[in-house]
Amino acid sequence: MMKKYITVLLILISSTCFAQVNVHTDMRTPTWNLIGLKYDKQVKPLVWQAIFPPALKAINNKVIELPGFIIPTKVGNSFTEFMFSIVPVASCPYCGTGDIPSMIEVKTLKPVTWTEEPITLKGKFVINDSGDSRSTFFLLDAVKK
Repeated sequence: MMKKYITVLLILISSTCFAQVNVHTDMRTPTWNLIGLKYDKQVKPLVWQAIFPPALKAINNKVIELPGFIIPTKVGNSFTEFMFSIVPVASCPYCGTGDIPSMIEVKTLKPVTWTEEPITLKGKFVINDSGDSRSTFFLLDAVKK
């Protein structure tokens, strides 16, 4: 009887070795890498400040292109405002281990239809270094390529 259980257990374990995880397309580009350079520094107890290295500041107010995934912030299937990430919404950018991936708040000139597939956007990249509670990064007047 014990041999039977061990055999079944071994079969189950070996079958999980062949299971594949559905991995999304890697959207990392040199521009996403620059955006990822932003970090937070504690300036006094319980007070943190965003730090933008010179290489990141160099693309502030410049027109850039970024591939990525739409992260809706409202109900619907077409948006002029949404978050944009290097990971799809199914990956839950706030879950799991490690840092939250870089995300950008997007404002488009024309509505963009939601899709699970990656898209490329072109727009004016703006760093919000005001310290307010809005997004840190914006892509303004964006258009889908």
